[in-house]
Amino acid sequence: MTAATVTPTPVPAAPSKSLGAWLLDLLVWGGIAVVLIGSFNAVELKNLGRVFTNSQDISTFAQELLKPDFSNWKLLVAQMWQTIQIALWGTFIAVFLAIPLGLAAARNIAPAWVVTPIRIFMNLLRSIPDLVIGLLFIVAVGLGPLAGVLAIALNTAGVLAKLFSEAVESIDKGPVEGVRATGASPLHEIFWGVLPQVGPLWTSFALYRFESNSRSATVLGLIGAGGIGQLLFESMGAFDYNQVSAIVIIVIVAVTLIDMLSQAMRKRLL
Repeated sequence: MTAATVTPTPVPAAPSKSLGAWLLDLLVWGGIAVVLIGSFNAVELKNLGRVFTNSQDISTFAQELLKPDFSNWKLLVAQMWQTIQIALWGTFIAVFLAIPLGLAAARNIAPAWVVTPIRIFMNLLRSIPDLVIGLLFIVAVGLGPLAGVLAIALNTAGVLAKLFSEAVESIDKGPVEGVRATGASPLHEIFWGVLPQVGPLWTSFALYRFESNSRSATVLGLIGAGGIGQLLFESMGAFDYNQVSAIVIIVIVAVTLIDMLSQAMRKRLL
């Protein structure tokens, strides 16, 4: 009996790029390199050596920070708790704004005449810094945490709406088509075909933004939007670096605890 002849499997050709693709890559990466080189002087990287020439001043400042003053720890903790509340309410309001915006901005759900203006509006919300929005609300509602809540809510709504819309655009069409085959309305398609797929991811995005907003709410204290940030900038202005150190430690501990809680919740959802 003659052994069967084994036909060797041809080796597939290595993937190759077209000339147009190579030129596009060269244009993109070359453009980035040109911008980096051209902006070297604009960002004053030539003065990087000052970090080492002024090391004595940095050392003196660091020594003061190594002596935290927790004599007013009750006030600091209370202000940190208010900062967390500002971030929590800002994120909560942002989620409810972002859900309809995210659905309306998804190209696989909404028509183009709805998607385009919604995306422009989302870009507007994201492009305006928190501090600017906070200043506008301080003029409207006065100094205090409410301005911080509203500033975080609007800026975060723009960010979450973009993330929510991208999550919707990447869903599996099968469940949606299955719901549609039953004769359900478009609203039912969203409730039973879209939301179950994106719900865990949306929640993860919201938790991440809450972590980020806990830090943003601290910075908003610069303009008088309440929370521990206001105490931080007052202490820095008074050169009370011992209290600045205590505030920074409290902020780090609070953000770390929020991060641990957020990670635990995301593991249960994803």
